[in-house]
Amino acid sequence: MSHPHPTHPLRHLAPLTTLCPPPPGGGRNVEWPAVERTLGVPLPADYKQLVRTYGGGLFGDLIWLLEPGCPEAMYDLVAQTTERKEILAGLWAAGEVRPPELDEDGARLVPWGYAEGAGHFLYWLIRPSTDPDDWTVVLNEGRGPLWEFHPVPCSEFLLEVLTGTTPSPYFTDVDDIVAPEDRTRFIPNAEILNR
Repeated sequence: MSHPHPTHPLRHLAPLTTLCPPPPGGGRNVEWPAVERTLGVPLPADYKQLVRTYGGGLFGDLIWLLEPGCPEAMYDLVAQTTERKEILAGLWAAGEVRPPELDEDGARLVPWGYAEGAGHFLYWLIRPSTDPDDWTVVLNEGRGPLWEFHPVPCSEFLLEVLTGTTPSPYFTDVDDIVAPEDRTRFIPNAEILNR
């Protein structure tokens, strides 16, 4: 189902920036058409706005937002898209169960985030018939074969994790993992990676 109003995917950004203030200089301007050509898909509006507002970095000591053009491949959207595709293909070839949601023609995964410490990867489930703003967030367990599907934009998923309202059992004990004052902090890649 498509949402006719273009602001729909951006509605979680204001509460997110209130809860977790962006860096003083803002994020990064990215040449989106070039990135989208490389990936072969258009990207969701809320993700592009997250990168413009924050840049890549770590939300609440919990989730890294991948960004295009990060000099560190682990946190680069394009590099991780290639790497994760190869890693998942290897796991599935070795017998790990592939989610049936990927059986639709043209369905694929593109990673947008990474759970610090736990190693969970966060993807978009891309279906050719689905608008990017309606893509499902998919979590793949860091040290196991389990998958979770959350039919929300990535900005909403981030907001739910940081506010402790996510239905994901991987983040329900967030108070035990991260101090409350750290949950409202964003640390840009530039600061962490010392570039």
